[in-house]
Amino acid sequence: MGVLDAISGPRDLRRLSDDELETLASEIRDLLISSCAPVGGHLGPNLGVVELTMAIHRTFDSPRDRVVWDTGHQAYVHKMLTGRAAQFDRLRVEGGLSGYPSREESPHDLVENSHASTALSYADGLAKAYAIRGEDRHVVAVIGDGALTGGMAWEALNNIAVANRSKLVIVVNDNGRSYTPTIGGLTTALTSLRTSPRYEQVLDLVKRRLNAVPGVGPAAYDALHAMKKGLKDAVAPQGLFEDLGLKYVGPVDGHDRAAVEHALSQAKKFNGPVIVHALTRKGFGYDAAERHEADQFHQVGPFDPDSGEQESKGTIWTNAFTDEIVRIGQRRQDVVAITAAMMHPVGLHQFQARFPERTFDVGIAEQHAATSAAGLAMGGLHPVVAIYATFLNRAFDQVLMDCALHKCGVTFVLDRAGVTGDDGASHNGMWDMSILQVVPGLRLAAPRDATRVRELLNEAVDVEDAPTVLRFPKGPPPADVPAVDTISGVDVLVRNGTKDVLVVAVGAMASTAVEVADRLVAQGIGVTVVDPRWVKPVNPAIVDLARQHRLVVSIEDNGETGGCGAVLLQTLNAAGVHTPFQLHAIPQQFLAHAKRGRILEQIGLTPQAIALGIVEHITALGDDRVGRTSRAAVDADRTL
Repeated sequence: MGVLDAISGPRDLRRLSDDELETLASEIRDLLISSCAPVGGHLGPNLGVVELTMAIHRTFDSPRDRVVWDTGHQAYVHKMLTGRAAQFDRLRVEGGLSGYPSREESPHDLVENSHASTALSYADGLAKAYAIRGEDRHVVAVIGDGALTGGMAWEALNNIAVANRSKLVIVVNDNGRSYTPTIGGLTTALTSLRTSPRYEQVLDLVKRRLNAVPGVGPAAYDALHAMKKGLKDAVAPQGLFEDLGLKYVGPVDGHDRAAVEHALSQAKKFNGPVIVHALTRKGFGYDAAERHEADQFHQVGPFDPDSGEQESKGTIWTNAFTDEIVRIGQRRQDVVAITAAMMHPVGLHQFQARFPERTFDVGIAEQHAATSAAGLAMGGLHPVVAIYATFLNRAFDQVLMDCALHKCGVTFVLDRAGVTGDDGASHNGMWDMSILQVVPGLRLAAPRDATRVRELLNEAVDVEDAPTVLRFPKGPPPADVPAVDTISGVDVLVRNGTKDVLVVAVGAMASTAVEVADRLVAQGIGVTVVDPRWVKPVNPAIVDLARQHRLVVSIEDNGETGGCGAVLLQTLNAAGVHTPFQLHAIPQQFLAHAKRGRILEQIGLTPQAIALGIVEHITALGDDRVGRTSRAAVDADRTL
């Protein structure tokens, strides 16, 4: 039985000897590697916070003292130390442990949101609440310096600095990286801290030397001491935080558990907001991760634990974008690329290698990315902003008021759209097609396959008087789905039999729609399947087709409220087209983590489930081609 096997909660850590704690750290790293090897996960960040997490849980009393992680993918070690180590054989699989903090799993988990730069705001509110209620409780916010590139973190720091009653300890986990090396002025300041001697050491040396000089030495030291703050800022710019009024402790070696515990104990005694600056290395203790130049196994896929060799992902949707944006960049000197700390995940690394002066990584700052893109467009360039679909939520106001209001030619490329699966509720990109519907003038494209990614990307960057959006899902694309006809820009994918059912397939759901058609034809039901390609605005050709069919079915991998199907129904109503309507989309709820295919099965977005609902509806319609259901009465029994 190992040391980790005997850990049922944080209090068990406090009875361990130094030797046992060293053994525990080794066992944790072994379990991290063996657990992530078959399914993947955020291995690198967690290898880097082993000693840091142990020190936090030995110093503070969780769950009475609250620990908030920014971002939550750093919390694997926290989970192990709060009694969940035995469940790591089911990490990130359906019914197993989430890859992020989860309230359902443990009272030690409070904040589940895994979008970066939020922890300080949560912690600010928590600490103020405890102070007002007179509760003697500490709040610990662990934030990577990548997350400190987000503006929300600095808004929080500005408020925390004047909250003198808040028992709040901010642990800056400074590994110099978010996904890849973190960039920007704030990171430069942290790098200076990482490489400079502490100002107290320099000042102490000067004090000893000057006091040894007869006569003028002590006076010179007094004068220098009066300029202490200036020397501090010149030698080690922890003034970055202290100028805000925040107490600063560090920098401390984040892999030296005893040193971290000492720093945290000092901070805890202060009874006010304190920053503890810990220097860590992503992937620490696993040679394959430390040597991985791209991202130190930030989010690794399945791999061989002995060699560190990763299983091939094969071709994924992102590859089509990666190749095509480089070709566009070669052809058009005005095209520039922007991402928010995700150069490799969104596939811009090849564009960056080819056109470094035209590539901008703004850090975890999606709002800035969108408005900076508007400025680039105003300056005569065409920016392409590539981020995950779920992270566009953070920049909605900038898309609306900065890009669309000014009719800026900015193209947003949204990777991981729709159901993503393994990473849970916060990473499912199921919101974008709903929130973007309200943006005047914006054009939204949803490609059905890799060829359409390339086609639509080229069409999008040709639009200079409005923002455009291109969205595609995670994972491998289907085989190309050819069109049998095109009607005013709408691709017809299937035309078989009488005009019974019109299936409007949005983006990646086109392959599903074609399978649905095969099932309907087998039941003697005529079907037409169309892919709008550009789903916003609604193409008038779809309205005309809806008039000609007995039933309209919309299929999309987006939330059912306010999405493409809902807007299509509204458009048909406005046009006086009252053909019965079925909407198949993602239920408006937070989805538990599981494989994408499994989630689609659970919510009814499979060919079998959709076809069954259509057959039942057509059967109910019978031969009555005149008495048709009001468009306001959307099929209440739609299969979702």
